[in-house]
Amino acid sequence: MAFPSPNTFLELAKVKITFAVSLTTVTGYLLAKNAFDSGIILPVSGIFLLACGSSAINHLQERKRDALMNRTQGRPLPSGKITPFAATLFAVILVSGGSLLLWTGSGLTATLLGLLALAWYNLVYTPLKTRTAFAVVPGSLIGAIPPLVGWVAGGGSLSDPRAMILAFFFFIWQVPHFWLLLLKYSREYERAGMPSLTGSFSITQIKKMTFIWTLSTAVSALMLPASGIIRSMTFSVAVAVASIWLVAAFSGLILKKGGQFDPFRYFMKINFFVLLIIVFLSLDAVL
Repeated sequence: MAFPSPNTFLELAKVKITFAVSLTTVTGYLLAKNAFDSGIILPVSGIFLLACGSSAINHLQERKRDALMNRTQGRPLPSGKITPFAATLFAVILVSGGSLLLWTGSGLTATLLGLLALAWYNLVYTPLKTRTAFAVVPGSLIGAIPPLVGWVAGGGSLSDPRAMILAFFFFIWQVPHFWLLLLKYSREYERAGMPSLTGSFSITQIKKMTFIWTLSTAVSALMLPASGIIRSMTFSVAVAVASIWLVAAFSGLILKKGGQFDPFRYFMKINFFVLLIIVFLSLDAVL
């Protein structure tokens, strides 16, 4: 077998997703430090490598189910682009390197948080996906941890209520985010033996639940300026306007009767909203 191409390793690491994870770590660091300095390099790099390693482990865990779904049949392991042994070695190198960078740059607490995120993703969330369509709820805890790593690396304390509010926002938005993605591929997941929402609820019920989780996301965003995490009036207003837009954009789920429900369209909207919040938080911290 030929040596795997660089693209194969990038696929294993899910670099697009792990880059987004790193952005939330950057946000946490900036909010705690109120400055952009070289101290950000090691913790963000460490979380990035840990997330890449966790993704590679996930590929190993789900390779048999991936082979059953059209969307995932071309992934490195089911397609034979890389062997399980090589993928395992790659994951070990990434996890070890990420842990070392976190330890060196941020200390024990940040390292333990990073490893907690990895363990929760691979040992809790991934197995739960085969048992319940609601695995995304406990699984969303994963999204709350990277900003806390950045917060600790920037000198913040986990006992600070603002840290918990920040983590809560990044937790709550993950639920509709993952839910909408799973809805788009619900039939494929069912073929692979994983439960889906469409197997338990009607489309009308799913729309209502999605709207409730999205409304909760908007409310959690409004908690950011209310708690003092965002200090300037400009960005407080920006968060409020973005939150109102989000609720309005998703209101069609409960106001419009019948018609087609395109989960991916709403998936992109909530992703755009969170990107806006990350930008507002980061600019407020450094300006």
